[in-house]
Amino acid sequence: MSHSKQSIFCLTLDGEHLNLEDLEKVARHTGYSLSFSKEALQKMKHSRSWVDSIQEHGRPIVYGINTGFGSKASVSIDIDNLKDLQRNLIMSHAAGTGQPFPIDVVRAAMIIRVNTFAKGYSGVRLLVGETLIKMLEMGVTPWIPEQGSLGASGDLAPLSHLALVLSRGVERDLEEDSGSAYFFDNDKNEWGLISGKLAMEKAGIPRIVLEAKEGLALNNGTQISTAVLALALEDAKKLIKQADIAMAMSLEALEGISSAFREEVHQLRPYKGQIQTAENIRKLTKGSQLLDRHARKIQDAYSLRCYPQVMGAIRETIAYLENTISVEMNSTTDNPIIFPDLDEENKAISGGNFHAQPIAFAADILSMILCEVGSISERRIFRLSDKNLNQGLPSFLIQNSGFESGLMLAQYTAAALVAENRAFVHPASVDSIPTCENQEDHVSMAPIAARKAALILANVQKIVAIETFYSAQALDLRLKDLGKVDNSDQILGKGTLTAYKKIRENIPFIDKDRPIYRHLEKALNLIKNCEILQAVEDQIGKLN
Repeated sequence: MSHSKQSIFCLTLDGEHLNLEDLEKVARHTGYSLSFSKEALQKMKHSRSWVDSIQEHGRPIVYGINTGFGSKASVSIDIDNLKDLQRNLIMSHAAGTGQPFPIDVVRAAMIIRVNTFAKGYSGVRLLVGETLIKMLEMGVTPWIPEQGSLGASGDLAPLSHLALVLSRGVERDLEEDSGSAYFFDNDKNEWGLISGKLAMEKAGIPRIVLEAKEGLALNNGTQISTAVLALALEDAKKLIKQADIAMAMSLEALEGISSAFREEVHQLRPYKGQIQTAENIRKLTKGSQLLDRHARKIQDAYSLRCYPQVMGAIRETIAYLENTISVEMNSTTDNPIIFPDLDEENKAISGGNFHAQPIAFAADILSMILCEVGSISERRIFRLSDKNLNQGLPSFLIQNSGFESGLMLAQYTAAALVAENRAFVHPASVDSIPTCENQEDHVSMAPIAARKAALILANVQKIVAIETFYSAQALDLRLKDLGKVDNSDQILGKGTLTAYKKIRENIPFIDKDRPIYRHLEKALNLIKNCEILQAVEDQIGKLN
């Protein structure tokens, strides 16, 4: 995902109202200003004052403040070692492996972590949250490997890699212990990977010595899993609109029947998502002269006729997933949780809010529904390419078929992506492997589920891109067959015409065999950058 500098946008975090739209803006662009609300500042100071008293007096005994971690909770830590305890936690738990998370995912996790601090139950100094905010504003993004978290006790390994960059040792500040970080160079308008220490120095941000509770507050939470899922969900919302556009183009190219999308049909099964999907198709194809051309044609195949029912169910599920993400982004997922107004000596309560089962389930569900977006799209790609099914268009959408293979292999590519998605979709959330001497004997596997959802999303973007490529080719052939090549604005629907023109601005009609991958890459960029969607919505208004 591209990262570009934007005009200043101010986001105030209060722990209660972070939404997907704002999260995406700050995660994917530099140049944003963040701050805590006044109420958040007061709550953070209030909870921290109690932790400070423990750090000073050594009482009461509180998990993770003056004890060991996990199965070592019964080990008491001397008051003089509480700062070293927190730094040791971060260094020992920075045990991830594999390829790094995308920069936008890490930035999203940082925003969600800061928003958690704003709730006022984590017991950290303002300095910790303010340092994270400065890192976001100044373009310092920790390098975090993707593998190593189980999604219970939080995303311990990846969040520890984040904290390596933010923090330093009590007495030593070694570059080799500072992790790695991307630094955004405004002059070059690009990210560069350097040591965490050097990145913070370039940004003019002092690395901090962690005090009691702060290491645990930084690495004990669901922020990485939530960030991966949140950005994938936001992209999925855009993708299903683009799937509607591809479908509408295919429907016209196949000279489909419009009656399956009539409002009265869907009012009799009034799922909101189904009604919205049918409305989108009607809006996109309004004015089309290619629909309903064959009186003897009674019904279309399911991949066309049942599209509102399939995509409607997906829209309904997206709404459920949005609620899950909204709750999680605005939750306290630490352990222990500090309740400074509790009328007890020990104002810390150990619970399990770090367990990411809600995110794990949500991610697996997103994987499942995205598989269906790709599956039904591929069936239309196949139909467009088959001369026995495509209403008189040539085999593989190429003239002189046989000598020319045309778009034969692009359908293979779509089929391979569908098969790959089906292999990925096995739920991670039903798995569990005990850890930490069996203290942590049930884990969620949320980060694995979320990463799989992101992989499937990327594959479905490619499938939808292939369908737009196919449908534009098919429309060209249909217009040529009708002798209307120069009159597309009189033949196509208002929305599909806009999409067709945007595609043709970037991808030519294929009149003879060419290396197809170049065109597929261009089509994919149009989908990922939402260029077709933007053009269509500018012309006909927002799609549901």
